[in-house]
Amino acid sequence: MDWLAAVVRLRELNETAVIATLAHVRGHSPRDAGAKLVVSAHDSWGTIGGGNFEANVIDRARELIKTGSGAAELMTFALNDKVAGTHGVQCCGGEVTVMLEVLNPRRTVAIFGLGHVGYEIAHILARHPINLVLVDSRQEALSPESIQHLAAGQATLAIHHEPAPESVLPTLPPGAVVLVLTHDHSEDLILCEAALRAAPSYIGLIGSHSKFSRFRKKLSEEGYEDIEIDRITCPIGLASIAGKDPASIAVGVVSDLLIRWENAAARS
Repeated sequence: MDWLAAVVRLRELNETAVIATLAHVRGHSPRDAGAKLVVSAHDSWGTIGGGNFEANVIDRARELIKTGSGAAELMTFALNDKVAGTHGVQCCGGEVTVMLEVLNPRRTVAIFGLGHVGYEIAHILARHPINLVLVDSRQEALSPESIQHLAAGQATLAIHHEPAPESVLPTLPPGAVVLVLTHDHSEDLILCEAALRAAPSYIGLIGSHSKFSRFRKKLSEEGYEDIEIDRITCPIGLASIAGKDPASIAVGVVSDLLIRWENAAARS
């Protein structure tokens, strides 16, 4: 598998990777500028020249993967016998600069319920580089006509018609965002309970404070503690956006998610 196929595969697996590019070469070097190496936590594909300096690049790439750093960085190596690296000496006689770029996994957002609000949220999110999972128990809600406009965006789409939509939750990666917006409050409750047993980073439930009070009572009767139930956010969106039409609600919901993601990135 070459470096480009490796990037595609790692993206499909939602794994963090680093692309190392031979950005600048002065004098003699085992590879020309532009050569690429892709590094994951446990493997690598392609080569920027091998030997001591490539081994050092792989070590640094795995440090970046482990720490979750998203910043690109440059590494410069003198390839002569006067410079001993961690993995030995290289005496090609030149100097190389390598750029390391971290490819973090795409965020996953799962929307359960493609009614008016769900579709408007999906329409906005489809323009972002994320994994967008759309789930509905109604076949007509996922018709090709209703979904086709979403496919033109940057998001990778996964469409699920499931009579029991909660069955999709265990297939989501850890840290996914779950939005519960179905046409049926009973279905919403089942999804909320299933989501509490899963590992999403955020559970959002559409509805009013009174709806959530009823859900809280029922979940408490099922044995869930308040600290667990508090993982559910209801109402969803931004309180400062008061509009109740689907498009306004969607803007508030997506704005809230973007703020949460930016805050999380700033803390990392």
